Amino acid sequence: MLERPMANIQAEFHRTQHIGWLRAAVLGANDGIVSTASLILGVAAASSTQSAVLVAGVAGLVAGAMSMAAGEYVSVSSQSDTEQADIAREKIELATDGERELAELAAIYVGRGLDAHLALQVATQLTASDALGAHTRDELGISETVSAKPMQAALVSALSFVVGAGLPLLTAWLTPYAHLTPVVAATSLVFLVILGGLAAYTGGAGIFKGILRVTFWGALAMACTAGVGWLFGVAA
Repeated sequence: MLERPMANIQAEFHRTQHIGWLRAAVLGANDGIVSTASLILGVAAASSTQSAVLVAGVAGLVAGAMSMAAGEYVSVSSQSDTEQADIAREKIELATDGERELAELAAIYVGRGLDAHLALQVATQLTASDALGAHTRDELGISETVSAKPMQAALVSALSFVVGAGLPLLTAWLTPYAHLTPVVAATSLVFLVILGGLAAYTGGAGIFKGILRVTFWGALAMACTAGVGWLFGVAA
């Protein structure tokens, strides 16, 4: 069998390259739409004025964006700290017990289907090239694609939350108060359908499944919040 020259092999595109920012973006936009629309519907159901609804919506946008940024940064930073601690420990183990680490790496490759002799050859060559990189990737499961990036997650989540929250807030501002509740509810569901479809398409998943997942929980959240506003409305 003829071997194809390595120079002719092109790098493949994989959607997992987007997993870090895509997760943060979808979470932020979804939370922005759902939480702000729910807040608007809840306040409107309590028979408040349109100005009160808008103030509540703006306050929810600002608070939500800051909360998303802080939450993502703290959460992903904790993940990053754990990753760095594991990498530091791996450095020490490689420096103090290289033979055992080599055997451990070879055992991983045996578990993935290589015979013992070939697994040892692969482990030896990878160790000679980049021992820490090989152990970080194959033993710890940490790679550049999925490694934690706290600042990226915080910024993407905050910005996507602002965009998502701005949609129902703008709708509430442009809609006459008498029709505010049904219009905000309907348009927010449309926004969620678009978000679910785009997220599923970008991630390579089934579009209908993505749309259904996002809109179901969004509709449930808006219905529950509107019910609370109606139940405790001052003019109900």
